[in-house]
Amino acid sequence: MKIKVDQIEFNILIDEKNYKEEKTPIIFLHGFTGCAEDWLFIFDKLPSEYYPIAIDLIGHGLTDSPDDPNYYTCRAIVNQLNYIFESLKIHKLILCGYSMGGRAALSYCLHYPQKIIASIFESTTAGIEDITIKKERVISDFLLAEKIREEGIESFIDYWMNNPLFKTQKEIPEYELIKKKKYKNSVIGLSNLLMGFSTGLMPSYWDKINQLEFPVLLITGSLDEKYTSISKRMKEKLKNAEHKIAESCGHNVHLEKPDVFIKFVLDFLNNKKRKQYELQLD
Repeated sequence: MKIKVDQIEFNILIDEKNYKEEKTPIIFLHGFTGCAEDWLFIFDKLPSEYYPIAIDLIGHGLTDSPDDPNYYTCRAIVNQLNYIFESLKIHKLILCGYSMGGRAALSYCLHYPQKIIASIFESTTAGIEDITIKKERVISDFLLAEKIREEGIESFIDYWMNNPLFKTQKEIPEYELIKKKKYKNSVIGLSNLLMGFSTGLMPSYWDKINQLEFPVLLITGSLDEKYTSISKRMKEKLKNAEHKIAESCGHNVHLEKPDVFIKFVLDFLNNKKRKQYELQLD
């Protein structure tokens, strides 16, 4: 399915034939260099009362990659998501995001908390607080954007996947196929995303996440010490959150340990606190 937002065509994975208004939509947002198809593994594992939808974020997959960097800012991405939800007549939803997609999901939740039933943040940060570190991250991401434009997609993906953060993914049997699928992304899309939605440019939400009252599930891998530490801190600040850690797993839990990820999500969806909150929204 395609939806146009400001003349930008977004690719949406959605099973229109089985859609029913009484079902609760769960929106899945992929990480940097990923795509909506990354979430297909969980679509048929969800309870019948839920309805999965996955979106190719701007600059990724089959969604357009416009030249204008203004389409890639945090606020622009939040607006794009909201337009898509309104086009699909979605007024209440569960939002699930991984890494960059988690940052986009968190940003949306803080702008439209009244629309959120619950959220799932996998390997997600609430931003960078220290101004010096923020500036360093912006410079680093701008250099990466330049690297993509100078060397091309394949060279950049090979470099990106050698990041220690993704070391454990190399043990996956389908690793080479996963990497080759990332080659399909565009130079313009990835470079503009780095320049517009860098973690350094994203607002720091650490002093705002305590405003969120809906249930939140935080998921990290035990081998990803950085994001496990971040999620532990987020749990302390959030009003209604739980943190699940996948053992012997790195940054991308849903890719490395899909069965574990599915169990975490299903247990969360069955949680009485979430169901009670949903009833309150009704």
